[in-house]
Amino acid sequence: MYGALVALCKFLEGSPWGTFVRTTDWGYPFVQVIHFSGLSLWLGTNVTVDLRLLGIGKRRQTAAQLSSGLFVWNWIGLCIVVLGGFLLFSSTATTYVTNPAFRMKLGVLIPVALFWHLVVQQKTRVWGQAEETLPMGKLAGLIELLLWISVVTAAVLIPNY
Repeated sequence: MYGALVALCKFLEGSPWGTFVRTTDWGYPFVQVIHFSGLSLWLGTNVTVDLRLLGIGKRRQTAAQLSSGLFVWNWIGLCIVVLGGFLLFSSTATTYVTNPAFRMKLGVLIPVALFWHLVVQQKTRVWGQAEETLPMGKLAGLIELLLWISVVTAAVLIPNY
């Protein structure tokens, strides 16, 4: 299993996109800006809905209405994040797979946070219909916020290893 993972990493590093991102002066910073822009859109829409579930913010819309209005932007942000992250990973994949912070972020936190986000996104239609969010919705929003803070913390720690 480990040998196949190393082979895949080496393939990605040798790919045209991995080589481009790694070897050009502006490739990595450019892709990083794209990745961070997608993160801003993705996490910004997530946090906005989570805070509304918690009862924080202007009450012009219910949490359900806000979530519905941000739905498309939320998933556009995720697509940008995934594309940018894949390109960044491809540039030095063999280094990333041995990095404990990267492994924590991608292997543990992301699957849990994405699963929880899908639950929150679907259930917000029920929890957030009224002006005051149901208690389960508040708890779910808080848990999602904490999960995304954990993912971002792991990402910030990647360069330290």
